[in-house]
Amino acid sequence: MFSPRVLALTACAAALTACTAGEPEQGAGIERVFDVKPTFDSAYQVTTTGPTGIDPKLLAPAAVPPGVRVEPQACTKFAGGLGIPEGAQGNMAATTAEGKGNRFIAIAVETSEPVPFNEPGPDCQKIGYGGPGVRGLVEVVESPKIEGARVVGTHRVVQTIVDGKPHSGELFNYVASFDSYLVIVTANPLVVPNTPVAPVDTQKARDLLTAAVAAVRG
Repeated sequence: MFSPRVLALTACAAALTACTAGEPEQGAGIERVFDVKPTFDSAYQVTTTGPTGIDPKLLAPAAVPPGVRVEPQACTKFAGGLGIPEGAQGNMAATTAEGKGNRFIAIAVETSEPVPFNEPGPDCQKIGYGGPGVRGLVEVVESPKIEGARVVGTHRVVQTIVDGKPHSGELFNYVASFDSYLVIVTANPLVVPNTPVAPVDTQKARDLLTAAVAAVRG
């Protein structure tokens, strides 16, 4: 259900210049997200991309496909993810690290107006969804406390049937919102042939969000 948006975000962050449009403004703090590179040791391959203009469609909320049911239904908006306000403009930059069976992406986004925070509420801590050939869940997970920022962490799991064979994937997503900035950290396991899938190092992802927010703030 929501996996196309999740995968698009991951793919675009990994190849930012191919997925975004517009010229970056100079002097924004988003490029400071590159400063998190030293938090990864030599076991990781680290790259940076941007700054460049954002594509609002990339961060638009995911629509519920026909035939897919969300439970609780009142949580559909939260399950769809955050959305950039219509007409908002801005820039983004990212640091990507792959190693030890995981991929981490720290994305800094600056917009022309604040992005409404997508609050889960007490009834939307765990959301299930299902429909033809797809099922999964979105659940709220532990996230770091960052002074002056609103923070939420989610774990998304999707299971699909392709050519009669089951496929599954997962992604942890941590978002910090402050002023006109968003800092997003995604973490997911790497799929390596003939190698067991490694568990996601969620502590590293949480620490990365804290470090990335501090870097962007300068």
